[in-house]
Formats: sequence, C-alpha cells, structure tokens
Amino acid sequence: MQTKNISIIIPTINEVEGIRRVIKEIQTIGLETLGYRYEILVVDGGSDDGTIEVAKKLGAKLIIQPNRGYGKAYKTGFPYARGDIIVTLDGDGQYPPEFIPRLVKILIDGNYDFITTNRFAYMEPGSMTFLHKVGNKVLSLLIMMLFGINLKDSQSGMWVFRKDVLGHIIPDSNGMSFSEEIKIKAFLNAKSIEIPSFYRRRVGKSKLKTFKDGISNMIYLFVLWLKLRLTKRQDKL
Repeated sequence: MQTKNISIIIPTINEVEGIRRVIKEIQTIGLETLGYRYEILVVDGGSDDGTIEVAKKLGAKLIIQPNRGYGKAYKTGFPYARGDIIVTLDGDGQYPPEFIPRLVKILIDGNYDFITTNRFAYMEPGSMTFLHKVGNKVLSLLIMMLFGINLKDSQSGMWVFRKDVLGHIIPDSNGMSFSEEIKIKAFLNAKSIEIPSFYRRRVGKSKLKTFKDGISNMIYLFVLWLKLRLTKRQDKL
C-alpha cells in the first residue's frame, strides 16, 4: 500500500527570505494532486528577522527549538512529524522542493528506507564555495575509508526516509555532524541510496563556519568510528 502522508521538516535561523521561497514552492509542486497529504514543520532556533512570522503566515507548523544546533533542530522536530515519510530541506532555498515527488516515488517504488541526495550532480554555479567543495570531498573520502560507504556528497541536507526507520539511524550528534552521521547509520542499518539532485544559490547569508565545522566534522567521524567498533565488539561478547 502506498504511503501518502509526508512531513517536510525545515530548520531555520534567520532565513526570512529563504523560508518564504521554500514554503511557497512546496505549496505549488502539486503534492495533493499526486495523492500525498503533507505538512510543513519549521523548526526555528531563535530567529529575530521575521522568519517565524513568515512561516506561520504561510501555513507552516512552527516548532521552537530550545537550544541551537543543526542536529538539535531535527531532534526537536522529528517527534512532531505525523507523516509516514519524512523529507528534510534547508530554509535557504538551495534544495529545490520540486524534486520531492520524484524522491518520494523512488523511495516507495524501490522499497528504500532512506534516500540522501548528491548536490554535485546538478550544481548551479556559485551555489557552493571552492573550500566547501574540497571539504565535502575530504569528508566523503574519510567516510569511505572508515565505514566503507561510498558517498559522493556526505554533507547533503536533503533526505527522504521512512519514519519507522528513524529509531535505527538517529544520530548522537546535535551539531553539523548530524548530517554525516545519519547517512552513515542509514547505510549501515537500512536499505539506502544516494540520488543525484539539483542545488541552487542560497537566499541570504550562510551560517556555516568553514574551518570550524569542517574540522569538527572530521574529528567526529573518528569518534563515531571508534564508538561503533566498541559497540560491535561488546555485542560479540
């Protein structure tokens, strides 16, 4: 039986222009005509630029995030999701919402549990800095070396997955490393696939701290690798 309920979760911190664009685009891609019921959940980490007001005005369900953090935003939002399928997007407009129906169809038709997207496949010029591209490639290579998972885009923030698999893949991280950890756990514990996708220039100013976030993500991969090895060893005892 085809799943028909979708929860679209969008974390935000001061993304007033981006969130306006994202919500309006979601509302015009025709999910209802394709047989899907959906909800938009905006998880806000303390915006003061009008993001909250715009999201509420456009009909999104607003969830206030008590403590900042990329991973914390999703951990705050997941329990409110009523859909059988969860879709994640950033609030800066870089991930095209019109790609959602295709990804959901692939998930259902292929009987997958988790889909992540490869932004490098169809990347709009100027949508990612050179340093971010290099950092992503380094982290993706490290994931291959440590976990044996071949990802072309280890840091993508657009995922589509079945809600019932969440308990097996939920990351421990509350920060930016949440993105790489959820993919690693998904590919290790569930039927997962990476799909080529589009990526556009962002609306508004980036919140990423290039070197700080990059080094932090790299260190976290080693910590996660060690943690999983210890867990596996204990399970054998």
